Amino acid sequence: MSFTQALRYSSSRHTVLSIRSASNLAKPFSSIHARRFSSSSTVSSGNKPQSVSALAPIGVEGALSTRASLPTSTPRKIFSEFALPDRVGIVSGGGRGLGLEMAMALCEAGARAVYCLDIHEKPTEEWEAVKEYVGRLERLEQNPSSHPSSRLEYVKVNVTDQKAVWKCVEEIGDREGRMDVCIAAAGVLKPEQDVLEYPGEEFSEVMNINVNGVLFTAQAAGQQMRRFGNKGSIILIASMSGSITNHGHAWIAYNTSKSAVLQMTRSMACELGGEGIRVNSLSPGHIYTKMTAQYLEPQPHLFTKWSSLNPLGRLGRADEMRGVVVWLASDASTFCTGSDILVSGGHHAW
Repeated sequence: MSFTQALRYSSSRHTVLSIRSASNLAKPFSSIHARRFSSSSTVSSGNKPQSVSALAPIGVEGALSTRASLPTSTPRKIFSEFALPDRVGIVSGGGRGLGLEMAMALCEAGARAVYCLDIHEKPTEEWEAVKEYVGRLERLEQNPSSHPSSRLEYVKVNVTDQKAVWKCVEEIGDREGRMDVCIAAAGVLKPEQDVLEYPGEEFSEVMNINVNGVLFTAQAAGQQMRRFGNKGSIILIASMSGSITNHGHAWIAYNTSKSAVLQMTRSMACELGGEGIRVNSLSPGHIYTKMTAQYLEPQPHLFTKWSSLNPLGRLGRADEMRGVVVWLASDASTFCTGSDILVSGGHHAW
């Protein structure tokens, strides 16, 4: 084809496309774009949205819908999106540390009941203090009379016992009549050992708790979410150690287990998404907890070393996981699934 012929072809083709585009302009927008997304159950084209917020109308659509009436007082719905009224949740490893911090956050967000699953025969004094604190929380501002006070419950169970975990969470479902949130936070970090000499028994122990235990907990919660059909959010606690190797530390079992949790998250999210069950992972960076204290207290120089490994120049606090956990558990994150949320002070950004 000569340059002149090509130019003529291009010109004629452009004309045809222009005619087609012009004809499309005469068609309803909905006939060109079959899918419409909205926070409201009302769409101007007549098509129904694929997803509707329980607080609809919200966002820009909410502003448009109330414009005509010009209300003198408009509720701040963004705070309601993060609230967890009447929700029921479980937190494995909830007897102390990050798990307890997260369980408490769910209660503060308005959850009806949060069950802390842990292996200890009796809850710690720390847990008892949090339970008392939760019992004194004010009721949610939205319809306080219809939302009872939050409850923190303790259940002894070994997360590596699949049948026991399933039965335990089923009984919680029987009692509460629903299941909305699962945080699988139980995990262990063993002392450092040479990778070429790492004992198989210890490797299996770490994998059993950090991988099998996470799966069994997520399974148990997901079964109840499916049973009651109220959808839900499953949050698997991984670690930045699942996607990087901690410099200078021989943690082959721990790192491997957390990588497995990341892939477990993606797999579960893909299988359960059609049922409205969202699955995400949370990967904390260097956080000062009782588990990390076993390394930090005997070796004070690690405070400085770990702090220097992120742009903020400090270790994270357990309470700095509260916001992201409530977001993942709430309706504020309903289009987030299969994701890993890094909260590492920017450790990965160097």
